[in-house]
Amino acid sequence: MPGVRPALRLLALAACSLVLLLSGCAGASTSKTTVSAADRRGPTVIGTDRSAESRVVAALYGELLTAAGREVRTAPTAYASAADAARAVVAGEIGLAPAYETATLRALPKGDTLPGNMAATLSMALPPGIVALKPAAAERGVVLAVTRSTARRHSLRSLADLGRTGGRLTLGGPASADPDAPSASSLKKTYGVSLVPAGTSRTADVLVLRSTAPSMRENSLVVLTDPEGVIPPEHVFPLISAPSADPAARKALAGVNALLTSEQLAALVASVDAGRAPGEVARTWLRAEGLLS
Repeated sequence: MPGVRPALRLLALAACSLVLLLSGCAGASTSKTTVSAADRRGPTVIGTDRSAESRVVAALYGELLTAAGREVRTAPTAYASAADAARAVVAGEIGLAPAYETATLRALPKGDTLPGNMAATLSMALPPGIVALKPAAAERGVVLAVTRSTARRHSLRSLADLGRTGGRLTLGGPASADPDAPSASSLKKTYGVSLVPAGTSRTADVLVLRSTAPSMRENSLVVLTDPEGVIPPEHVFPLISAPSADPAARKALAGVNALLTSEQLAALVASVDAGRAPGEVARTWLRAEGLLS
């Protein structure tokens, strides 16, 4: 049949064209996917607040990420508070910031409650794509402390022990106005202890301080434990965006979290307050701990 053979040729040519088109598109799609995956992980921008704690912890994170082969940049401007730095990570302005548990929860719309499992609380409060990595033992939160002589005189180790003092001790200190600071009434409710508000920080028997305050080390103060958890936790942890939280970054940052204690953080902060650059302080500590060559 004279019209069939040309029609078959045209059909065959169309089929070949279709195969070539599909194979070409598949090849282009694979190439494009590979390039975009490589480009998606840019530099990790680390932000801080203005405190010495935030700046030195950010330097620890930056040194370890750099050693792990990640490109790191520091945000050009420090944020006003830890809560502002946390919001900047959530907003995508930066990729990583030192964060603190309760301060971060206060900065989040769904972070009002504090059930016992802090890791689960943060996970539920953070939006998709933002990760709270495991915290360090180090805290920069509020503590209640006494001098060694006061601790010996009244056999004080915990806040519960204050009940034996018969209401003769006063409460006050530089961090008394902090949102995490327990009041005399909250201590009375939780521990049944009676403390009188002090007129000034100098006259207070029980001092309300930040755990990294220089006076903690300078005066060898005794921190009273808080078995009932009346003071909310403020452990430091890396708040990081998911694209920056690849396995290599997680492993590098875990090194800090496994070793950093409140006492060590206070010593690092004291060095920064004394005028040393946060990066220099961070490198010295990391090398001493065997985390950096």
